[in-house]
Formats: sequence, structure tokens, C-alpha cells
Amino acid sequence: MSGEETAQVDGPGASEGADGADRSDASDGADGSDGRTRVTVIVALGANLLIAVAKAVGGLVSGSPALLSEAAHSVADSMNEVFLLAALRRSRRPADRKHPFGYGKERFFWSLLAAVGIFVMGGCFSFFQGFEALRDGADESFRGYMTGIAVLVVALLAEGASLLRALVQARGKAGDGLRDPALRTVVAEDGTAVLGVSLAIVGMVLHMVTGQVVWEACASFAIGLLLVCIAFWLGSDAREQLIGRAVDEEQSGRIRELLRAQPEIDSVEALLTMELGLDSTLVAARIDLVPGLDSEEVEEVAIRIKRSVAHTFPEADQIFLDVTDAGAARAAARRGGSVAGDASETGRPTTGSPAATGERGGA
Repeated sequence: MSGEETAQVDGPGASEGADGADRSDASDGADGSDGRTRVTVIVALGANLLIAVAKAVGGLVSGSPALLSEAAHSVADSMNEVFLLAALRRSRRPADRKHPFGYGKERFFWSLLAAVGIFVMGGCFSFFQGFEALRDGADESFRGYMTGIAVLVVALLAEGASLLRALVQARGKAGDGLRDPALRTVVAEDGTAVLGVSLAIVGMVLHMVTGQVVWEACASFAIGLLLVCIAFWLGSDAREQLIGRAVDEEQSGRIRELLRAQPEIDSVEALLTMELGLDSTLVAARIDLVPGLDSEEVEEVAIRIKRSVAHTFPEADQIFLDVTDAGAARAAARRGGSVAGDASETGRPTTGSPAATGERGGA
């Protein structure tokens, strides 16, 4: 490749087929992981539906604001599990002409809706119950206390079992299980449910002992605050993913080092990454090749480099290389962008080309 010659090779097609077996294995693993996550979500959904009914009946019988807050919490969790099941199903749809990068971000969209559900249905209703208790009070009989506490203890055991399953699955993914927004949401919901039920039990017991409804009101406020914080955390993470978050710095550094290790690459001018889904990543790199390569050699090198990246990082299923002449681009920049003159001298139209100008490019 001469000092003036530039070329641009792009598209994922060059990497397709070269590592088809690896991608098939990764796809099978992802489907199996989704199956386990789906079972975990269904278990959490069934537990939350039963607990929501028990809490609502117990709250109405006992008149406990803390128990009613927990009932709202369980209803919100149940609806969120429905959202997560939709995310698991819809995010696995294959790419099409309208969505060429697939539907992986559906996972993050439904997780965002789940976070909104936790905030509105769980957090806001808990605050409402707390204010209602302070304003109107709550008269509970001893039988009502016992009914409410019994319901909460059963709920604590059920939520704890669901949380344990989710944690076991997350741990089984080699410490990377909480990357899955569906599984992360289940862990967050069940964890807050266990803590929320514990707060409700403490509030009811203190109310029974002291006769002061303020304890249950405080428990409702604490549950509401807990749910709002969890909703904000889950929503912020889903927002970052929907906007387009790069892979972590460690993995980005490994990809950059792999590119730099290729004998045909003189320098890596830019590396852009974005997570398209749970196991789908876009990698776009602007590279400067060593001099002396003709156009056919450049294409062969680009294909081999893409295969190498895809083999080392199976989740990188969309790989784009923008081959540029870094020296010419820098020289053009120093001359104030007078690239048109160079084009007339070399006979090649370089103005506006991403490869020649160093601007973001690559199809």
C-alpha cells in the first residue's frame, strides 16, 4: 500500500462464515442461558402473584398500611416480570431490513419499563400509604396483627427462595450474570422484596407493641424510598444501554491490542464499540496499514483481521474496518483541509472520504 493510497473495507459480511461454528455455539449458549433466565422470571412471577394476593387480603383484613404497601410492591414486581418475559422473547428476533443490527436492545427497553413500574406502582403507592397512615391512623386488632405478620413471614420465605435461585443463576455465569438486564432486574426486585418485607414486619411489630401507627408509616416510607432508589438504578442502566454504551475499558483495550498485534496494521487511529444486545457488540476501527499493500491484499488482510477479532471476541458480531492513510490525513489537516488540490494532483477524489479525512466513517 503506497503512502497516498487509501482503501475502505466495511461490513460484517467478511467475517461471516469464517467462524460460523463459534457463532453457532455462542448462539446455542445464549439460548440456553435465556431458557434458564426465563424459568427464573416465571418462578419470580408466580411467587409475586401469590404473595400479592395474600398481602392485599391480609392488608385489607388488618388495615395495615405497611402490608398494603408491600402488596403494591408485589403487584409492581408481577407486572415487571411480564415485561421481562416480553424482553426475553422479543430480543431474540433475527435481524431484518428494518433492523439490520437485530433486536437486542428490546431487552433494555422492557427493563426500562420495569423500572418505571417499580417507581410508579411500588414507590409512589408506598409513600401514599405512609401519608394516609399518618393522617387517618390505622386501627388494628391483635388478630389483624397476627394475620399480617403471618402473611409477611410466608412472603419472606417465598421471596427469599426466588432470590436464591436468581443469585445461583447469576453466580453460575462466571461472575457475569448480572449483565443480563432481565436477571439483574429479578435479583434487584427479589432483594428489595426481602428487605421490604423485613421492614414491614418490623413496622407492624413496633406498632403492635407501642400502639403508635407512626412506625408502620415509617416502614411504608422506607419501602417507598427503597423502591425509588432501585428503580432509579435500573432505569439509569437501561437508559445507558438504549443510548448506546461502549464495552468496558478492559475489553476495549484487549480489542485494540489485538488489532495492534496484526503485522499489517501500522497504527489503530480510532476504535469505537457499542453493545447492541446482551451478546451482540458492534466494533468499528479506523486503521492505518503498512505501506506496500495493493488493493487485493488490503481486502484479504481486512477479512483476516475481522475473522481474528470475531474468533477472539465471539460477541463482536458486527465488525467494520475503515482503512485510512493516517499520514496523508494529518498532512491534509495541517494544510487546513486543502484536500481538493491533492485530489487534482493524484487524480483521485479524496474530498469528503471518511478514510481520507479521518472523519468517522465505515458503513
